[in-house]
Amino acid sequence: MSVERLQKVLSQMGLGSRREMERWIEAGSVAVNGQVATLGMSVGADDKISVKGRLMTNPLTKVAKVRVLLYHKPVGEISSRSDPKHGKTVFDHLPYLKEGRWIQVGRLDINTSGLLIFTNDGDIAHRLMHARFALEREYSVRVHGQVTAEGLKNLTQGVQLEDGMASFKRITAQGGDGANAWYNVVLTEGKNREVRRLWKSQGVEVSRLIRIRYGNIVMPRSLARGQCADLSPREVTALMQELSKP
Repeated sequence: MSVERLQKVLSQMGLGSRREMERWIEAGSVAVNGQVATLGMSVGADDKISVKGRLMTNPLTKVAKVRVLLYHKPVGEISSRSDPKHGKTVFDHLPYLKEGRWIQVGRLDINTSGLLIFTNDGDIAHRLMHARFALEREYSVRVHGQVTAEGLKNLTQGVQLEDGMASFKRITAQGGDGANAWYNVVLTEGKNREVRRLWKSQGVEVSRLIRIRYGNIVMPRSLARGQCADLSPREVTALMQELSKP
């Protein structure tokens, strides 16, 4: 009988990332076979797992359908399940899950639109977000202001922000008129409002920001704002194989 680390099994239930599940275990919120679980323990298909007093369906007893959902986030929606200050959230239009829950991969600020990824598999979410994989994020950016060759050089070589050094891996001009120009920019980390802060460091204002790619996942041109689409089973399998590479 195969066994897995408890935090990995909990994340497969769609309850959250592995790191979040580790915190739940440490807080005493998880029990296995009626006993409070400990961090690092393993479980098998016959073990009964309870979370916050509720008996859960052990994913090791069946092969669950892994889903990866692409969502075209509009401006004005917040990347949170709920927020008293904002009525619209990115979770409002997602399809219902009978078991588990949608896990959001990264975030976009309220004024940024474009590709958001959701999955019901915590292991996939963990790998997509983990810094070790350094997955590229690509954005289409409209900027207002005078963009200089020196400024572009600074943005690719590195700029000191308040929370550390940051830079774009690539910048590609996409055209524009006058002081309004479009660029595609690529980075491999997700600091808060990093794209906007990088351009601001060079005296340029971002007037529109759209995420168009995350890793190898490109937002389909046919995906309208506020709409979502599942990756096909073949695409999910390919993604899992890619993320499993050392």
